[in-house]
Amino acid sequence: MKLASVLSASLIFSLSSLQAVADTSILFIGNSFTYGWGSSTRHYRPDTVTDLNNEGIGGVPAVFKSFTDQAGLDYDVYLQTRGGAGLDFHLAEKLGVMGRRPWDQVVMHGYSTLDANNPGDPAVLVDTVGQMSDFFYGLNSDVEVYLTATWSRADMVYLDDRPWTGQPIYQMAKDVRAGYDKAAAAPAVKAVNGVGEAWNRAMENGIADPNPYDGIDLDKVDLWTYDHYHASNYGYYLEALVVFGNVTGLDPRSLGDNECTGYELGMSQSQISALQQAAFEQLDSESKVTPAPLVLPEPVASQRCN
Repeated sequence: MKLASVLSASLIFSLSSLQAVADTSILFIGNSFTYGWGSSTRHYRPDTVTDLNNEGIGGVPAVFKSFTDQAGLDYDVYLQTRGGAGLDFHLAEKLGVMGRRPWDQVVMHGYSTLDANNPGDPAVLVDTVGQMSDFFYGLNSDVEVYLTATWSRADMVYLDDRPWTGQPIYQMAKDVRAGYDKAAAAPAVKAVNGVGEAWNRAMENGIADPNPYDGIDLDKVDLWTYDHYHASNYGYYLEALVVFGNVTGLDPRSLGDNECTGYELGMSQSQISALQQAAFEQLDSESKVTPAPLVLPEPVASQRCN
């Protein structure tokens, strides 16, 4: 009788353990542009994701996790980040950590100027992405790797003697995207997340101010934080929307203007809706999502993210 009880309890525990395994595992690899430096996004819901460095980071991965939960998707989200680092750092120093399990999906990006030593040159990125994608393919031959092409840095455009000084604010993001498109030739890479271009759209659409150095226009948001380099909550939110749409194939507008993470990060419904629209327009321009807007009927409330 006692043995039967033990076996029964063991079976229940095993079944519950199996049920606890998420449908999809995803690993985010990057630097401060992933972990949310300069904003409260950095500390957003760190208990919902696993930081492989045990630094208590939530960041863009936690925002992505919230989106997937609200969309009814089951994701197990991990992150590996190092401030100021390119993918070459992760390749040289962190394969042992990242290789402890196979991944269904990997989202990764390198240094903000493509190469810290040679801004605008994608050679190191292309080589590193090739090696990294081979590594993850060796863990899981069905892995999908997504590369995040990041945004134009205002400090690189509006300050003197910088690589993009005097050029339109939109150009750096286009140059960065061109570098990631070259890197995307690696076999395991499924797509590029056009985050920088979504930022461009937000500025072109009048949602976001294109020049933080001359003040922020009324009713516009600042996608950059106070250093005009990293993102604000608005910028990281837009990053997560693009990644969410590209990785899941879902229209980011389907989250609705009552989306809870934007609410928790202090955004208005109109700001949430406008940022979702910018993300959708970029994804739609690349045929990454099927238009399927859904306005959630529930009123905004803090418990929505429980």
